[in-house]
Amino acid sequence: MRLAAKGLTAILSIITIGAALSLPTSSAFAGEESNSKNVTEDEIVRALAPAPKKALTRGLSIAPQADPAPNAAETKLIQSVRGRSTRSLSSTEREEIASVAKDKPNIDLEITFDYNSANISAKSMPSVQALGRALTSPDLKGSTFVVAGHTDAAGGETYNQDLSERRADSIKRYLVDKYSISATDLVTVGYGKSKLKDPSQPMAEANRRVQVVNMENKTTASK
Repeated sequence: MRLAAKGLTAILSIITIGAALSLPTSSAFAGEESNSKNVTEDEIVRALAPAPKKALTRGLSIAPQADPAPNAAETKLIQSVRGRSTRSLSSTEREEIASVAKDKPNIDLEITFDYNSANISAKSMPSVQALGRALTSPDLKGSTFVVAGHTDAAGGETYNQDLSERRADSIKRYLVDKYSISATDLVTVGYGKSKLKDPSQPMAEANRRVQVVNMENKTTASK
């Protein structure tokens, strides 16, 4: 009887292990996968590169991707803000940058920061590193980029404006220090909670983002 019981126990154990192995792996790791917001270097390059003359299918849904070669007015604006500190930009200048940037190649990165801080979170570091590699790639090197910080609607306007500026500056410092990108090629601007990506859900995580915009492709502009 004892041998029979042991045999039955062994059979049940094998059945249990087999059933566990047959479960879809996504059910065990769905939470981790769904929370992964990191993007790759290739995705960033494709999103920020100037649009080809013939439309090609892009891996990211970013539209419109216009030629970033600036006109005279845009060039004047870009030159006036290059090298400026984020806090020195007036509200009028911030809106002018936003107006020009809306038709340029861009990508939203869901980069998170430590609570009430401008310190980049450890889980978002892969995205920031991918951004650094992308901006120094042959396809993008030499352009001027806007790094715009955005918050959700929690908190007051002054608080969020300050926080978005500090976070944009934090990304810029990392890119300059770790990837030797020229500080004048990175224009940082904060918009606080004034430009929610999802106004219907003002507290949504999608609103807490860093937007990168290719404002000027020097190679294209010099032709």
